[in-house]
Amino acid sequence: MNLLRIALAQMNSRTGGLGENVDKIKGFIREAKKYRADVVVFPELALTGYPPEDLLLKPGFIKANVNALHDVIRATEDITAVVGFVELDSDLYNSAAFISNKRLISTARKAFLPNYGVFDEYRYFQRGTVFPVYIMDSIKIGVTICEDIWYPDGPVLYQTLGGDAEVIININASPYHANKQVIRERMLATRAQDNAAIVVYVNMVGGQDELVFDGGSVIFSESGELLVRAHQFEEEMIIANIDISSVLRTRLRDPRRREDKLSFDPETIIKEYKLSSKLKSQNSKLEMKHSVHSLLGQEEELYTALVTGTRDYLSKNGFQKAVIGLSGGIDSSLVACIAVDALGKDNVIGVFMPSMYSSNDSKEDASELARNLGITFKEIPITDVYNTYGKMFAPHFRGKKPDITEENLQARIRGNILMGLSNKFGWLVLTTGNKSEMSVGYATLYGDMAGGYAVIKDVSKTHVYRLAEFRQKLKTKDSKIKNNAPIPQRVFTKPPTAELRPDQKDEDSLPPYSILDPILAMLIEEDMSVDQVIASGYNRQTVLKVQHLIDVSEYKRRQAPPGVKVTKKALGKDRRMPITNRYKES
Repeated sequence: MNLLRIALAQMNSRTGGLGENVDKIKGFIREAKKYRADVVVFPELALTGYPPEDLLLKPGFIKANVNALHDVIRATEDITAVVGFVELDSDLYNSAAFISNKRLISTARKAFLPNYGVFDEYRYFQRGTVFPVYIMDSIKIGVTICEDIWYPDGPVLYQTLGGDAEVIININASPYHANKQVIRERMLATRAQDNAAIVVYVNMVGGQDELVFDGGSVIFSESGELLVRAHQFEEEMIIANIDISSVLRTRLRDPRRREDKLSFDPETIIKEYKLSSKLKSQNSKLEMKHSVHSLLGQEEELYTALVTGTRDYLSKNGFQKAVIGLSGGIDSSLVACIAVDALGKDNVIGVFMPSMYSSNDSKEDASELARNLGITFKEIPITDVYNTYGKMFAPHFRGKKPDITEENLQARIRGNILMGLSNKFGWLVLTTGNKSEMSVGYATLYGDMAGGYAVIKDVSKTHVYRLAEFRQKLKTKDSKIKNNAPIPQRVFTKPPTAELRPDQKDEDSLPPYSILDPILAMLIEEDMSVDQVIASGYNRQTVLKVQHLIDVSEYKRRQAPPGVKVTKKALGKDRRMPITNRYKES
């Protein structure tokens, strides 16, 4: 066998934390050396973190990133490493440094720059136009970056046809959304099979602001067979032996390749580099067991993404504890569970703030949830403060009947209380609004929207229930948590209510969530027109009302805290609608 031993370093980078990232990269390099790996591969922009955004407009940051790369290069004695960094060569490039035995051989520059959804790479980078192939002991390796592999006629085709590359290394910072791993793997298997090449795909892991990177690094054989899969959402290194000799056998049996090569001129875009270092794995007796870890189930994957995003947002921004307004409802219950699983029960504080409209059921459910989770529980009534507000406004509101103004005052008093606790003790306020509410503006600006991080901002109400049911069955690692099913059962059965007026129910103002959520998914995530949604079977007036609520709530959403992106199109920088906008569908 013609073996290549490759280490996949599925790394959680810290954006802007160049020194920390260098230390982590060096640690992975040392570990790879212990296993006598020939090549260790790191994610896209592993040195800087992804996305660095407008840090890239600071010359000092670019220089520091290059200096950090030289620090890594000095640590690569007797090993080859592929490291993502920002390259400066009269312009900026999103590049992969190919380093061998303390020497920078060359760089591979990203050719296809994504500029959709959360991506904005044309704002910063120039595209690469030359595709390198590296020869290690006769094994030919092509290096590409993230988006490059999604194009059938992109760099991979040039490297395999023009440069005869047998292995394609693709480094990534590919953000998570539901079902993304399945889509990736389907594409990667096709790319490997179509090019008769082994595909090594290394992805970043961890949270960065609104993005979560889910790892799931993989290796596919030249026939499209899955050989290796790392864990999702876990920082780790996977070592694998890959047999290159099978690539030639496969190519000899594929007549399509012969036809394609006849019409292919690689001279202007393929550049080969021959390395002097020898592969250690050829003579190594150390056997490597390939790991193909199972994919997480749908609800577990989504829940883990929310936990990961919350944990990394707090830890990377220097917060140790979080405070949550507990209402006794399903949303705040789920957020409390996520916070405990992300931070530990000792770092979560729940606050129940009853008014004259709060039910005994709500108080009992909030306190029982806190007991079951083992978190600190505080009760701070707001009735007296609300009455004081009423007296203050009375001469100014004379002649006006009570309306939503008085309802929102209650929410804003609660927001002030949470922010006061945050200021005094340094706790980050986690808001509890879901995507359904945020989409139609069923939330109070400077009230329940006040806070530092919106954990379930991209989770619909119907999905909140499904995630809460999943959490009820989850076996926790913390033996001190008193109840593995922490949410009181009544929370699942009582009608959703904000309890801002007598006998209030969400459905007084909104369509039932079973109707609202599919309409929102079509209008927001699929960008369907009102007519298309109506044609799919929904009531015309209901659809028009939902579209109107989405339109008039844009200014609210623009002021909402960041939150974890888990769908194809999240509210925030993933969906960029003008606030001042005269276009309305009717």
